Amino acid sequence: MRITDIQRCEVRPGRLVEWTLSPATVAAATALPEDSRPPAYIQESHIRTAKCVRETGLFVPTWLGTAFDLPGPVDLDALERALHAWTLRHETLRSGFRWKGEELCRFTLDAADVSLHREEAGHFPDAAGLVRHLQDRFDTVADALRWPNLIYTAVVRDDGASVYMAFDHSNVDAYSLHRIPAEIQELYAAGPAGTEPGGPAPAASYIDFCEIERAGADGIDGRHAIVDRWREFIRRCDGTLPAFPVDLGLTPGGPLPRQQMLCEPLADADAAAAFEAYCRPYGGSLVGVLAATGLIVHELGGQPVYRTVVPFHTRVKSRWTDSVGWYVGGAPIEVPVGRTRGFPEALRAVRAELQANRSLARMPLARVLRLLGSDFRPTSPDLHSIVSYVDARAFPGAERWSGLKAYGLMRVSYGDQVCVWVNRLPEGLWLASRYPDTDIAAKTMRLYVERLRDRVASVADGSLPAVS
Repeated sequence: MRITDIQRCEVRPGRLVEWTLSPATVAAATALPEDSRPPAYIQESHIRTAKCVRETGLFVPTWLGTAFDLPGPVDLDALERALHAWTLRHETLRSGFRWKGEELCRFTLDAADVSLHREEAGHFPDAAGLVRHLQDRFDTVADALRWPNLIYTAVVRDDGASVYMAFDHSNVDAYSLHRIPAEIQELYAAGPAGTEPGGPAPAASYIDFCEIERAGADGIDGRHAIVDRWREFIRRCDGTLPAFPVDLGLTPGGPLPRQQMLCEPLADADAAAAFEAYCRPYGGSLVGVLAATGLIVHELGGQPVYRTVVPFHTRVKSRWTDSVGWYVGGAPIEVPVGRTRGFPEALRAVRAELQANRSLARMPLARVLRLLGSDFRPTSPDLHSIVSYVDARAFPGAERWSGLKAYGLMRVSYGDQVCVWVNRLPEGLWLASRYPDTDIAAKTMRLYVERLRDRVASVADGSLPAVS
């Protein structure tokens, strides 16, 4: 699934229909007792950061979403049943948080108390106007500091409909988004059977995962080996978490800058396959993308060591595979690119770092920082820069994404970090990045992407030395 923003996902005019959780559902939630299962550390950190940023007077939308087409004349009643059944299947979507003093407490609705409210939002003859409306609605509804914080929409036309769904990040991660189009289409095709007994079984609950993960995280203290490794890593990062090590044209201590997005193809299917084959002895394309990035940012910025936090999903047991939630951790790596001779040596260095440190991603970073006593003032939605790689070809329905105009949506608003996502799709490698909106950052990121593309191409055309 290509990652992009709402402005670049081929929005077409039509009649807009919206679904939110119904007033009756919201009323039922207000009377709910506390759910003893706590928020995940990553959820709590996200919500506290949003609250802190909002208190500075800045509204920073951070929702994620998905877009895909339903071909043919669309039965809105059947689509509503599908959306309702899918919402019931994933418990986190009917769970939220409220403040009790400074404590963040969970509440969770029973499935029987969840219903959707449909509303006709009108006909939009102009795509640009529709895009503005969708973004405004998603900003308002899919907000970290309100509940419900999800919204489903469909743009209906005679020949089909385009579905757009948005969620506060506390509900979903990229893996969740990749699974949505096939799940909704399956439920839509099932019609009324999708909501009858014997219909889709509930997926494993992310809320249960939160409880399990938090219990494990709370079982360590500041003397744990994982905490020691993060302590040393942060010390070598001059007491903070790593940014993208190039000049982004930012003023130290300045206001949180607006961001821009860059998204485009990186390589076709043949070049992606050649890159994977070359990198496989070292661990595959993830290692290749990180090694190439380390070398490129050294060329651009001159830093002798490339330090970053690599995101990994934490669905370490198969029971969580189908579950919607935010299953992400991070592992720190340090690659001595200044004294690395060539791409194969960089690959070996990255492989060694990932082998040594990948297990650290299973411990929530927010818990580690709390144990370290580090006060990284949460004034930005991103604690650090990331370079992510996902091979998305095995997700259900991936072979149909292009024809269905399926996208993973990201809200680009404010932030002082660089985040890069590289996805392998059936048609090749796709890159998306958001970065600070400065002239220097734009030029630097353009150079980075061009050099990364050249690196992948040099593998495909055989100009790099063979793996030894």
